[in-house]
Amino acid sequence: METISWQDFKKVEIRAGTIVEVNDFPKARNPSYQLQVDFGPELGIKKSSAQITQLYSKEELIGKQVVAVVNFPVKQIANFMSECLVLGVVGENKEVVLLQPDKTVNNGQRIA
Repeated sequence: METISWQDFKKVEIRAGTIVEVNDFPKARNPSYQLQVDFGPELGIKKSSAQITQLYSKEELIGKQVVAVVNFPVKQIANFMSECLVLGVVGENKEVVLLQPDKTVNNGQRIA
């Protein structure tokens, strides 16, 4: 594992947001959802492709707060432009458990 400096870490914008829309993503190579996440008035709504179908239904994701990196460049995944990276813990069978605040926070608040 490569170590990074404190200055490197400070460049990464990790923010809390709320999932407001979830759609199937049949064109993705791996089973995924297309998410729309509200990061508050400063950042607005950002789209993300997330491989979280093993543990989460679309219905239970609506309203769930998540943690995401919001300052990566846009990445094209099939026919979809992903604007942020929703973070999760990857298990042994590649199942992803989402990272989320344990109390409700304002959308867009920075993770430090």
